[in-house]
Amino acid sequence: MAFSTLLRPALLAAARSTRMERTITKVPITKSVVDRFVAGTTEPDAVEAARSILASRRYITIDYLGEDTRDIEQANDTAKHYLTLLPALAQLAPTAEDTGTPRSIEVSLKLSALGQFLPRDGHKIATDNAHKICSAAEQAGAWVTIDAEDHTTTDSTLSIVAELRQEFPSLGTVLQAYLRRTEGDCHDLSGPGSRIRLCKGAYSEPASVAYQGKHDVDEAYLRCLRILMDGQGYPMVASHDPLIVDAALEQATISDRGADRFELQMLYGIRDAEQLRLINENQHLRVYIPYGQEWYGYFMRRLAERPANLAFFVRSLTSTK
Repeated sequence: MAFSTLLRPALLAAARSTRMERTITKVPITKSVVDRFVAGTTEPDAVEAARSILASRRYITIDYLGEDTRDIEQANDTAKHYLTLLPALAQLAPTAEDTGTPRSIEVSLKLSALGQFLPRDGHKIATDNAHKICSAAEQAGAWVTIDAEDHTTTDSTLSIVAELRQEFPSLGTVLQAYLRRTEGDCHDLSGPGSRIRLCKGAYSEPASVAYQGKHDVDEAYLRCLRILMDGQGYPMVASHDPLIVDAALEQATISDRGADRFELQMLYGIRDAEQLRLINENQHLRVYIPYGQEWYGYFMRRLAERPANLAFFVRSLTSTK
């Protein structure tokens, strides 16, 4: 309880503090820790990390870090970055993949990084930028998933996803189990062809819209998981929690889902041995690979998600294993 009531809110507040960012990024040890969980700052860094992950028979999803863009040039530059990244990724895996099987390459987009909240025409600008990326992904034989952000963005994000799915039916999106609305969203979005990445949630949200305690969040996750597994889409189970992973595998069996009809997802640099163990048991697992200069907010939210993550990162300061 102490973690969720004291430390977690402090870390999430720090994630949005430019003053804390300047302080933390100046600490010499920080870079060595971040390098273990963020795949560098440049496109070649991301491609090399992707190459290594794919060689281990894991799938990838790559996120060019950034969010809350308030400048149209920056939003357009983010889109252009994905447009150059995708052809490079296409060289790492076959481009002509059967649409009935999982694609090994995916990119993850934050609509706020593509202009969603620009003061003028933000919805249209973000939609247009995402459309360009989806078109490039189709040519590269890659999937695209739209990331979730804080609850104030959910309606806008799902509206843009629905619009884009008319032309790109394989487009996936993320639902956050800690939001009280998410069970309903899972019912609505579990139809044929849907791809939903289910995560617990990583933003500071008020109790009026989100479950607060770990037990309540876990229970909400399991309820949402059952809905997606019993649905007609392709669930993507994003969790490092052993209990959640075991529950996902059990529910897949109950729902008569073969390995090609769902996947597990974990973050780059976290529980690597467990990722490989699951691959050796013939499970599909996708690694979320973040990179770019704007790593600070992502890094702080990973610390804030749960005590085990914070302890893991702290141990990393003195461990090279």
